[in-house]
Amino acid sequence: MNWIHWSLLSAFFAGLTAILAKIGVTGVDSNLATAVRTAVILIFAWAIAFVTTKPAVILDFPGRTWLFLILSGIATGLSWLCYFRALQLGDASRVAPIDKLSVVFVIVLAAVFLKEKMTLQHLLGGLLIVSGAVVLAWKTSKS
Repeated sequence: MNWIHWSLLSAFFAGLTAILAKIGVTGVDSNLATAVRTAVILIFAWAIAFVTTKPAVILDFPGRTWLFLILSGIATGLSWLCYFRALQLGDASRVAPIDKLSVVFVIVLAAVFLKEKMTLQHLLGGLLIVSGAVVLAWKTSKS
């Protein structure tokens, strides 16, 4: 499988996550729900790592790798805490599109920090994503 297949699977599971999380946060503290989810992910990720590689190679990670993986973990945790709270307060079908604006942030941040080329395709795609998120999140008045 190539990156497109893995990306589509990621999108599918992210969509499934939104539905399952929306049901799961009903009537409970969203931060505690995020902690439970994170514990499950921790166990699951380590199980996969043990099956697919030798975890001892973690000792060979350079300091820079550690730094950026830790920062990425913090950003992920903050994202999940915000996402679960948003799901608790709003409709999953409106929260998820706003969450997917992360794609637009990735495009901009990749250009700034990774020096990836910003093309017309990136700009147009980003604008379409923003437009779609606004349309999907827009609250229509009930007749």
